[in-house]
Amino acid sequence: MNSKSVSVGISHPFDCNYIEGNKEQLLVIQEQHIDAHLFEQLLAMGFRRNGNSIYKPRCPSCQACQSIRLNVHDFALSKRQKRTLKNNQDLHWKVNYHTRPEHFELYQRYINERHNDGPMYPASQNQYDDFLLSDWLPPMFIEVFDKDKLIAVAVTDNMPHSFSAIYSYFDPDYSNRSLGSLMILIQCQLAKSMGKRFLYLGYQIDQNRKMRYKRQYRPYQILTPQGWKISEDLEPLSC
Repeated sequence: MNSKSVSVGISHPFDCNYIEGNKEQLLVIQEQHIDAHLFEQLLAMGFRRNGNSIYKPRCPSCQACQSIRLNVHDFALSKRQKRTLKNNQDLHWKVNYHTRPEHFELYQRYINERHNDGPMYPASQNQYDDFLLSDWLPPMFIEVFDKDKLIAVAVTDNMPHSFSAIYSYFDPDYSNRSLGSLMILIQCQLAKSMGKRFLYLGYQIDQNRKMRYKRQYRPYQILTPQGWKISEDLEPLSC
């Protein structure tokens, strides 16, 4: 990181949202003057954004959360991913730099119908705003349409040399379309076309069934104590 100092705090332990029975603790950036350049450096150190907050898991007895990213110039489509693109050729997408009411309406349906057993249920406008929006780095909204109908949104941060995939959600009626995968593929394609190097996918958590999918995008990089490593052959970390 550059010479600019950053203040870091640590949270109290709380129940982990990803591994039942575990306690979670977070490093939290307390710097007030964040911008895209500084955030990109923090991403490379394993931090993530949640609203205006920047955090990194720092659990004393667990290392299950592994920062994962793609070099978009090395990424190669699998047969399954090629089928996903082919099966969704009738859809189209565009980038919007502002949120709009339809985004929350779709998010609300997605959370309330597909994740009603999780910490984000029930969805609310305040929760949506606090989770996805940011005062210092307004995100992009990659919108996917079936004709004129909005069916999916990928909320994405745009930095000088990378994208960060914050969250994606879609119309539950289109569950058979693999739209979660499609939105990662679109983000990868867009990042490459804009001259970016990396697409950050957040944390890979092998012990959580819903968080294992990111290893399907190859080759990927995992942040280890020795730095970022191409790790297709790396054994999953255990908790």
